[in-house]
Amino acid sequence: MADFTCKLKEYRQAANLTQEELAEKVNVRRETIIRLEAGKYNPSLKMAVYISRAVNAPIEDIFIFD
Repeated sequence: MADFTCKLKEYRQAANLTQEELAEKVNVRRETIIRLEAGKYNPSLKMAVYISRAVNAPIEDIFIFD
């Protein structure tokens, strides 16, 4: 299985959003954002698109599979 790197925290902070604010924007629980930022959860394509739009960054820059 490919290695997964998540740069969500960097992009979330650059967008000046808290974990709670981002969670509200993408309609998930804060715990989901925490797990994503820790690289312990792979988002669905739909969630990745919503997150990408919320932080104004390309999906492939936020979620990296090696």
